[in-house]
Amino acid sequence: MGAKERFVEIYREKIKREGSEKLLDFLLSPGSDFFTAPASTRFHGAHEGGLCEHSLNVYDCLTDYLARPRVCSEYGLSCSEETVAVVALLHDICKINCYKPSFRNVKDEKGVWQRVPTYEWDDTLPYGHGEKSVYILSGFMRLSRDEALAIRFHMGFSETEKINLVSDAFHRFPLAFALHTADMEATIFLEKD
Repeated sequence: MGAKERFVEIYREKIKREGSEKLLDFLLSPGSDFFTAPASTRFHGAHEGGLCEHSLNVYDCLTDYLARPRVCSEYGLSCSEETVAVVALLHDICKINCYKPSFRNVKDEKGVWQRVPTYEWDDTLPYGHGEKSVYILSGFMRLSRDEALAIRFHMGFSETEKINLVSDAFHRFPLAFALHTADMEATIFLEKD
């Protein structure tokens, strides 16, 4: 089963709330490049289909994290399967239609410049990262406060946020920390490009 088919299968099995089918229709439509877009311009998942693959990796990492006994018993964090699917599969929906094919010059092993394909970032709705994902999702379906804040802060301290804002969100909304952890695990350990 390919990444697109696995994504759609998990989505349809786990996400049942009002508006979710319209969102999936959009993701599958010609107006969305979700299943062909890269996850970044040059780093993790910087290839066709990388965004979908990354979303699935985050889903797997978050599912594993939330299954840890300590997370359940000591941290008191438990989420519905629907919430896990929503935040993991859709946290980077802000990247849809933002990557444009391009080229850059790099030196090969002999020191000769070569023109290689790459992607450029071209965001026509510069609304931020996590907050843009929340904004887009909210146009299709209602998010819980935990879901919205997890998606909003999934980048953690890697953006130019005030440290206290991120720290406060992680303390008040443990799902935000869990999603950030899953996102970093997927990016750093599973998607070394």
